[in-house]
Amino acid sequence: MEYERPRKSWYVGSVIIVMAVVMGVLIGKGWERTVQATETYEELKTFSEVLTQIQKHYVEEAKVKDLVQGAIRGMLSTLDPHSAYMTPEMYKEIQVETKGEFGGVGIQIGIKENRLAVIAPIEGTPAQKAGIKSGDFIIKVNDETTKDLTLMEAVQKMRGPKGSKVNLTVQREGAADPLQFTLIRDTIRIESVRSRVIENTIAYVRLTQFQEQSGKDLNKALKQFKEQKLTGMVLDLRNNPGGLLTAAVEVSEQFVAPGKLIVSIKGRDGKKDEYFSRAKDQLDDHPMIILVNEGSASASEIVAGAMQDWGRAVVVGTTSFGKGSVQTILPLGDGSGLRLTTAKYYTPKGRSIQSTGITPDIVVKAQQAVAKTPEKEKDKDKEKDAEAKTAKPKETPPSAKPDEQAPKNNGALSEPLGEGAIEEDPQLQKAVELLKTWKIFKDLRPI
Repeated sequence: MEYERPRKSWYVGSVIIVMAVVMGVLIGKGWERTVQATETYEELKTFSEVLTQIQKHYVEEAKVKDLVQGAIRGMLSTLDPHSAYMTPEMYKEIQVETKGEFGGVGIQIGIKENRLAVIAPIEGTPAQKAGIKSGDFIIKVNDETTKDLTLMEAVQKMRGPKGSKVNLTVQREGAADPLQFTLIRDTIRIESVRSRVIENTIAYVRLTQFQEQSGKDLNKALKQFKEQKLTGMVLDLRNNPGGLLTAAVEVSEQFVAPGKLIVSIKGRDGKKDEYFSRAKDQLDDHPMIILVNEGSASASEIVAGAMQDWGRAVVVGTTSFGKGSVQTILPLGDGSGLRLTTAKYYTPKGRSIQSTGITPDIVVKAQQAVAKTPEKEKDKDKEKDAEAKTAKPKETPPSAKPDEQAPKNNGALSEPLGEGAIEEDPQLQKAVELLKTWKIFKDLRPI
């Protein structure tokens, strides 16, 4: 029995030591939480004192709700440009927007170089029709500076009922003076997927935004292409500002084999969430080109990055916008919400594109044109009038009908031509050229 007593003593001693260690850890964690809670309380106490002093002594009566909301906005503005507070009205709008319909002028905006920048105008909207371009900086909305506005506040100011006006002052690269635009608000309906066959054998798919139905809509288009004898595909993500992370995954998995990593996201705690492709009805493994430009952001960069890392597609165009963070919409008790940056995303090879963007495999710049100002336009009109008075009238050849004449590109950047002419789009031209030569070199390859 004496043999068992030391064993029993050791066992009891071990239990005591383990309990002490565990209690020490728990006490340590509890102490850490207590310290954090105390620090938070002290700061909130100061905030409460400031609020009280404002209510007592400010020259005009201030509403507590306005003061608290202003404080929340200020707090979030210290984090990053994409985190923001949403009033109940704004929270409802953001839920509607992901479904593909909302009111406004049709501009996707972001912060670049600490200024309010146009990521991309949405095709067919008042902004796109008026000539707003990717890369423009909005410096005023209705004569009010945008310098201290958050993204959500800027969006709110540009939104409004259909038929109402909003004035935008824009600074454009190459323009000596700011440009003035008067836009008539409209109901913005986004058709996220457009497709057609170009050059008889090439599938062309244009994605304008990543919405809830984008994956399904793309799948429908790909099924139609399967019935035709195609030699290649162009996926046009130019001026696509992004959208839902889940939609980006659903689009990507239709081009890569099942089980492949599409994107991983990592939050503050270091935990990594990975999104893999699932079994899908895929288009035949044709050569594929992805077009991007400075208006391609967020979800667009997830798709382009995944295709590039897996060697599934050649990326052509100019460097994308560079938004590599994930925002989560968090509802609050009073119907308002928080749009909070909760993670950064990484391509399959672990690349972060935050502030750097996706670099194309082949750089092709868009067709450039000299930016126009109202004053220059007036001078040109005067010159044309003078020339018209002195010049002899020219006869139009019978073969040159008005509807057959090539349209003129009058913007600083060429727009993605979902329905336009390939000859006016150098980036799309390059994509078609690559796909055609791809087939030639494949045929020349020895068996």
